[in-house]
Amino acid sequence: MSRLLGVIDAATVMGGLQDLTLNRSVASIPFAGRYRFIDFVLSNMVNSGVSSVAIFPKHQYRSLMDHIGSGKNWDLDRKRDGLFFFPPYFEPNETTSIGSFARLEQHIEFFKRSHQDYVVIANSYVITNVDFEEALAEHLIHDYDITEIQHEGESLEMYVLSKSLLVELIENRRTSQFISVSDVVKQPLHSFNIGSYEHKSYTAIIDSIPAYFKHSMDLLGHAAWSQLFSLDRPIYTKVKDEPPTKYATNAQVSDSMIANGASIEGTVESSIVSRAVKIGKESVVKNCIVMQKSQIGKGCTLEYVILDKDVKVLDGTTLRGTAEKPLVLRKGSIREAAVAK
Repeated sequence: MSRLLGVIDAATVMGGLQDLTLNRSVASIPFAGRYRFIDFVLSNMVNSGVSSVAIFPKHQYRSLMDHIGSGKNWDLDRKRDGLFFFPPYFEPNETTSIGSFARLEQHIEFFKRSHQDYVVIANSYVITNVDFEEALAEHLIHDYDITEIQHEGESLEMYVLSKSLLVELIENRRTSQFISVSDVVKQPLHSFNIGSYEHKSYTAIIDSIPAYFKHSMDLLGHAAWSQLFSLDRPIYTKVKDEPPTKYATNAQVSDSMIANGASIEGTVESSIVSRAVKIGKESVVKNCIVMQKSQIGKGCTLEYVILDKDVKVLDGTTLRGTAEKPLVLRKGSIREAAVAK
């Protein structure tokens, strides 16, 4: 039985990801063709033996609840422990920093009743494959009060601490002036023993559209893919029954990830194509991210473009961005060829 209780703080608001979060939370942003951001931290917890996970969302969390459901795909639909979803009460001026004590206080009885002695608190926008049990071992060996998980010296805003300390910090938040677990770690003037655990495997902190595009393209390389998706620590997601991808006779695909249910009649190069996407004849899609059920018509040219879900690009349209500033087509939008004047 794991000694760790999992807490996913999914209340983060990222201004740099606004084009992708108009209708969803950061935690439910699609990634790598068939996954969502939250799949990675949730799978990390399950692979670390965590059997009780609490998710604390704040904004636009309907799609997140739909994706996670009962937690069955992560083996968290249990009679004891399992998955807990705690939508927020109204809290004016509440911080969105990781491990907000005001947010956790609304459900403090959950922590008091849980039987685990330690807690791992994590965000949903760091894409990696980390073993939280190893971080806990480091925490115990050095007798830290709070252990911060880092990558190459940079904080991943993931923390391990004892449940008793967490409850104490929550109950004393009004007198201590600490507002969150991350606030405690960052403040220099206190008596807590703060330590770090260095995570060495591939890690992506996705806080902007350029970062989203860069780290998505990283997955087309073997090094990043093999570190993120390992056989002994799989990344789980919501299972959808889709037919195999259909490739037309003249279709050409190279250096790309294509999810099930797609229909490819054109050319796809160095791109990520999600489920049920349609790409028409004589269209060229290069260095693009195409999300679920988007449709690209005939004779289109797209380069460095991110298409959110259910986007339609009409016949003959040319769209180009750059690697540093990819063009984003928002969910459900329609783009057509410019009319010459």
